[in-house]
Amino acid sequence: MPMNLNEDVESIRKNFGLIVNELAKIIVGQDILIKHLFICLLCGGHALIEGVPGLGKTLIVRSLSKILDLNYSRIQFTPDLMPADILGTNMVKEDDQGNRFFEIYKGPIFGQLVLADEINRASPKTQSALLEAMQEGIITVFGSQYNLEPPFMVLATQNPIEMEGTYPLPEAQIDRFFFKLKIDYPNQAELKKILDKTTEDYHYELSRVSGADSILKMKALVKKVPVASHVKDFTTRLVLASHPDNEHASERIKEYVLFGASPRGVQSLILAGKVSALLDGRYNVSLEDIKNVAKPALRHRMALNIRGETEGVNTDELVDEIVRNLDGG
Repeated sequence: MPMNLNEDVESIRKNFGLIVNELAKIIVGQDILIKHLFICLLCGGHALIEGVPGLGKTLIVRSLSKILDLNYSRIQFTPDLMPADILGTNMVKEDDQGNRFFEIYKGPIFGQLVLADEINRASPKTQSALLEAMQEGIITVFGSQYNLEPPFMVLATQNPIEMEGTYPLPEAQIDRFFFKLKIDYPNQAELKKILDKTTEDYHYELSRVSGADSILKMKALVKKVPVASHVKDFTTRLVLASHPDNEHASERIKEYVLFGASPRGVQSLILAGKVSALLDGRYNVSLEDIKNVAKPALRHRMALNIRGETEGVNTDELVDEIVRNLDGG
């Protein structure tokens, strides 16, 4: 690699290392989750984080905003939340001369790192208020459009759908999430560390290690990473094999899947593969990079049919099966 390019790659690795070190002051474990959140950030995507309450989802997002020096905004989704509570609304104001005019009252969506907490506790109508913002980086309020400040990223948390008081996310919205991430329950050693940091006299201070300009510069580099034709071929075959009507679909895919991943799945795999390569110090994408991000990129884009839902089929297992078949195993 040219010297300046090598420096750019090392800069991304250094930034990621600093972020991990800062988060380690308060977050125990969750290394894979943190890495995937960083990948989402550099790809300009949004993440859906699933896990039972109490595992630190909100804490991770709030801490990340401090470390990245991004404007943090939180939306607590509840059954009575309305779209205007997210986007904002026009309010009547009056100047010194008594003239009245409309001025927008900006809702919590006007942030850079937006936490949509327990997103599946609100109605589908309210959930859909995020669609334009997530896709276009703009919102429309009473016919007027407003640009959201880059980098803009929605990190939505959701409780498992079988929990009481939850609504399933519409397929159109699920597809707009770059990754769906799962937060694991801590093991015994991690639980002891959590106790040390929360029930004893433990002090920490999170330091700023990056900023909007630095993030935008890193995002620009991601787009420039080359992808060989055989990697593109593998990625497209991977996504097509998730469709039950595809000739290369396995019997389990045909049996349990209603429809497979959309073209956004291909885009997510390639972009995430690029960041994965950069974090490994390479300026080229390997097949392993694609395989390593296949589950978070595709698990939410494969809709199960009634039989699959009834039998509790795990889409992660289906993704693993597709990868094995492509490898000839």
